[in-house]
Amino acid sequence: MHKAPIAIHVISDSLGETGETVALAAVSQFQPNVFRIERLPKVTSPADLREQVTRHCGEDCIFFYTLVDQELRDEMQRLVQGGVNGVDLLGPAVARLAEVTGVQPTGEAGRLRRTDEGYFDRIEAMEYAVKHDDGRNVEGLLEADIVLLGVSRSSKTPISMYLAFKGWRVANVPLAPGMVPPEEIFTLDPRKVFGLVTSVDVLLAIRRERMKELGGWVPGYAEREAIEGELAEARAVMRKIGCLVVHTDNRAVEESAQEILRHIGVAQEMKD
Repeated sequence: MHKAPIAIHVISDSLGETGETVALAAVSQFQPNVFRIERLPKVTSPADLREQVTRHCGEDCIFFYTLVDQELRDEMQRLVQGGVNGVDLLGPAVARLAEVTGVQPTGEAGRLRRTDEGYFDRIEAMEYAVKHDDGRNVEGLLEADIVLLGVSRSSKTPISMYLAFKGWRVANVPLAPGMVPPEEIFTLDPRKVFGLVTSVDVLLAIRRERMKELGGWVPGYAEREAIEGELAEARAVMRKIGCLVVHTDNRAVEESAQEILRHIGVAQEMKD
């Protein structure tokens, strides 16, 4: 075991975000403090690359690189052949895509981060999700791509924000006991409405923990019998709408979101 963490230098002709993400994923498979990660972004020339590698390469170091400029790639290959520990994160994937499709890559650094129409669509979707979170501005529900329904703490907001980051305009509406849902809900195409449900045990645990954090107690909010009735009432509303029900208990936000997107895709195909 090394006394000090081994350095992983993420070197890139862009910002190095892709390389850092891969490095973090790889490092997570080891015990803490075995590695440290440092970004070396915006490498501009072979000379700059050599200088960075020479300056940062001590006795124990590894370079993860995402270089798209061919001159820089060639120079890094020479350094690796000369004994530098290097891992090419992008090259093999790009080369394979080019081989399969017959289309040559652009070799343009930072292309992933280009501010394009898709970027602004995502920003707009995020703004819409925030504006229509937790039942606010129900008059705008007709503009939504996806509408989520569910009782408190059923993951409505996290799933909304995840889908919004993907560019979907998402609104979420709480189903509270004894409260009549907004009329707009029943006028929507049920194919874009999704009811989120979870198990009584999971909801009970989450709500009790929430009460501890708040340092108070809301009658019925974290009690089994009340939760059972609340879920039954919510399911009745979902049946009336005719929407698909998605189980969120013991699932990552991404899993629930992907299930919703799969059904949205099927619905769009049927519509077309």
